Amino acid sequence: MSAMDPTEVFRQEASELFEVLEGALLDLGQRPDDRELVDSAFRALHTIKGSGAMFGFDKVASFTHEFETAFDRVRKGEIKPTQELISVALAAKDYIRALIEDPQSTDDIIGEGILDDLKRFVFSDPPAAPVVEIAVAPPLAPAESKQAGWHLYLEFESHILRNGSNPLDLLEDLCKLGPCFVVPVTDGIPFLDEMEPEDCYLKWDVKLHAACDKDAIDDVFMFVSDEMKLTLSPLEQVEAPAPMPLFQLLDEEPAPVAEMAAPVVEVAAAPVAVQPAAKPEPKSESRPEPKAEAKRDDRGIATVRVQAERLDELMDRVGELVIAQARLTQLAASGSDLSIKMIAEEIERLASSLRDTTMGARMVPIGSLFGRFRRLIHDLSRDLSKPVDFVTTGEDTELDKTMIECLADPLVHLIRNAIDHGIEDTATRSANGKTEQGRIELAAVHSGAQVLVTVKDNGGGLNTARIRAKAEEQGLIAAGAVLTDHEIHQFLFHPGFSTAQTISALSGRGVGMDVVKRTIENMRGTIDLSTKPGQGTTVTLRLPLTLAIIEGLLIRVGEGRYIIPLSAVEECIELTAEDERSRGRNFLNVRGNLVPFLRLREIMTATGAPDRHQKTIIISTGETHVGLVADQIIGNHQTVIKSLSKLHSDVTIFSGATILGDGTAALILDVAQLVALAQSKVEKQHISEAA
Repeated sequence: MSAMDPTEVFRQEASELFEVLEGALLDLGQRPDDRELVDSAFRALHTIKGSGAMFGFDKVASFTHEFETAFDRVRKGEIKPTQELISVALAAKDYIRALIEDPQSTDDIIGEGILDDLKRFVFSDPPAAPVVEIAVAPPLAPAESKQAGWHLYLEFESHILRNGSNPLDLLEDLCKLGPCFVVPVTDGIPFLDEMEPEDCYLKWDVKLHAACDKDAIDDVFMFVSDEMKLTLSPLEQVEAPAPMPLFQLLDEEPAPVAEMAAPVVEVAAAPVAVQPAAKPEPKSESRPEPKAEAKRDDRGIATVRVQAERLDELMDRVGELVIAQARLTQLAASGSDLSIKMIAEEIERLASSLRDTTMGARMVPIGSLFGRFRRLIHDLSRDLSKPVDFVTTGEDTELDKTMIECLADPLVHLIRNAIDHGIEDTATRSANGKTEQGRIELAAVHSGAQVLVTVKDNGGGLNTARIRAKAEEQGLIAAGAVLTDHEIHQFLFHPGFSTAQTISALSGRGVGMDVVKRTIENMRGTIDLSTKPGQGTTVTLRLPLTLAIIEGLLIRVGEGRYIIPLSAVEECIELTAEDERSRGRNFLNVRGNLVPFLRLREIMTATGAPDRHQKTIIISTGETHVGLVADQIIGNHQTVIKSLSKLHSDVTIFSGATILGDGTAALILDVAQLVALAQSKVEKQHISEAA
């Protein structure tokens, strides 16, 4: 596989920085006095600007620089970030993203308008204090100017160049504070044959003639402070020297030695006591061993960026290995060679460990998905004039990356519905004795082999009467039909169903909830609704941890074998003689509860005589329980899921297939479709009995 395009690497890293920047800006709207948030936003902007210039995105670097300049007053504490300023800053962030992802389609006029709005908010009140101080200060002649300064000793980590930072750029920024004299300390440079081209060996001794405070110097190095040692000491007041080029040694036409001698001798003669480590040592001892440098690079948790396709390919190979291991285990069990059985057990242990490790590499904290919705809620809250507080819990809950990608759109629909339909306007909430600010909670938690994702609002709840009236109007139910609230609420997932009075840009066309349900069921998950009138609605998504490998229950129906996802299995019971005799009934009596059941032999049109003792597997989706009658329960089976081809798209009761240990295929039953089929049969039976 070819190496990744460096420009694409920059786009991916920029996407992560945009998430950090957006999160910091949104948090600033809630905590305007938090300096850490301001610094976090500036670090992200600074990195985007520098990396953009490095990769040839000149417009990105230029626009981001203007963004930084305008927002600098916030950083200095001269103005506070208002909601209007945050909105403009978020628009600026979106424009920078567009410049990176699709630079050809961006409009320069839009960018100029955003910068004008940003400057209008930032510079609406000119700072008075600094102007007064400068006006009162008596002017001095340049020759008589006396100013304090700083003596700096800079020692960077050897890997700073590999991280994209350039010490020369930092020294140039330091020169902007005032006249600056820099001498490189070269006693740590190794011999040429021992030199690593990407390592930084130079240190710098600097005299800064500027009456600035320490914070101004710290700001220059704020992004590399954890990758360097900075020693500061006050410089005695001396006559300010005339400005002088910083890097004469690096000019294309070197200056004469006589001109360079004075400053070099002057700084070299300065006491080096500010940093004892700078004392010259023999070259054989001055340079650390390369291995030690490599160890210092491994700080904290190391990560490696891997293309998603490689993880998918690895998962496929692990799946094939699991199938081969199952076949080996079956062959070893049928033989009598003890050594073969021991090898099969060892391979089974290794394959299981490799499977868990590979699945762990595909797991992503769901917080990476939750963070995307903060901007959505911020914008919807502003557009609908409904103040909403967004709360998330369980961000560390891990889910397969494929599940994360599939879950994004359903959650967008649910959150939009919660704000548009669930949260009342401010006047209504006040009249009902509620706080003016609505609340939406997004949570995730592990529950056995599933992950539960809930979207909860504190709005008015579902209007059951209106939903029923709309269902009757569309002919979905007969007038006067007896239905529970839960059954009525299920009509919300019917295609084209909507209770909105008017069609808006957000809702009203009946497209959304049916897509949510279809997507969740395609992920082998279920969706539940619960509501309390006047208090709000909770939508719960029950999802498997992964779409690649699941634990299944292997059953036999006639000559065929099938897999039921183990997470959906509640219990297994034997079909009694009474249940067997009552062919006209579709219910089992399970500890006093009536549970509808399906005879899989009839659905699969199995041939041959059924087994004498039929088994019933009770499965559940949410609050609904259904029994599946099979000939035999074989046992648990580690199932590698293979998708069905497009030729089988009309087969609804199967969600995929797997390969068993003997090389034959087994179909995986779709629990949600089987439950819907059982409910349909129950409804038909009720209609026939009523007739």
